[in-house]
Amino acid sequence: MTETAKAKREMEFLLAKPERWALQGMAKRTPLWLNSNHFTALGVIGATACGTAYSLSSRSADWLWLASVALVLNWFGDSLDGTLARVRKAERPRYGYYIDHIVDAYATFAIGVGLGLSPFVRIEIALLLVLAYLTMSINVYLESAVFGVFKISYGKVGPTEARLLLIVANGLLWLSATRLPDWRNEVVLGANIVVGAAALGMAVLLVVRFAQNLRRLAREEPRKRYRDRAQWANKEPPPGDGG
Repeated sequence: MTETAKAKREMEFLLAKPERWALQGMAKRTPLWLNSNHFTALGVIGATACGTAYSLSSRSADWLWLASVALVLNWFGDSLDGTLARVRKAERPRYGYYIDHIVDAYATFAIGVGLGLSPFVRIEIALLLVLAYLTMSINVYLESAVFGVFKISYGKVGPTEARLLLIVANGLLWLSATRLPDWRNEVVLGANIVVGAAALGMAVLLVVRFAQNLRRLAREEPRKRYRDRAQWANKEPPPGDGG
């Protein structure tokens, strides 16, 4: 676990560089009485508020504005907690690794379920999106243990880009609900198609990355071959060897 928590971070998503610059600037200006745990809590509050706002959008589309604000709060808390610790040279690798990923899983679930309880996306389609996202996250954690590299993005899309896409979608849904009420059924159908396509796209990306990782591991750890049965019949496998 110690080596996993210290895995090299690779941020290759589209907004990685400007985001890193902005977060470091904010971390340097953060009052000393605020620490990483405060921002982690803010991220949890943001995710909870976002999911709640989505579910309440069945009463009024105006709740979508709160959902967008909550996504910004979630980004701010989720992104600044680790940056603040690194800027202050106060990292706790195992503690941070553990709590960060537990919180990320909760945030994904809260936002996804809230979206499914909204009038725009069917709950089963929203849960498929949550499942796809969490499975991709699990793959990232496994990669950090196997390869020693923590690569959070798939292509150029990372958590920040995903939040921005949700914010844009919230604006479009609000416009459609308030300005085009006669097109409600078509908008709902479109929203479900987009979310379903996103879940399918995540699944495809995961399969591609899984295949790439498997090929790499096969090259780095080739299967041992024996010429005859006698070579391995009396050979005891090392403890814990399941391969």
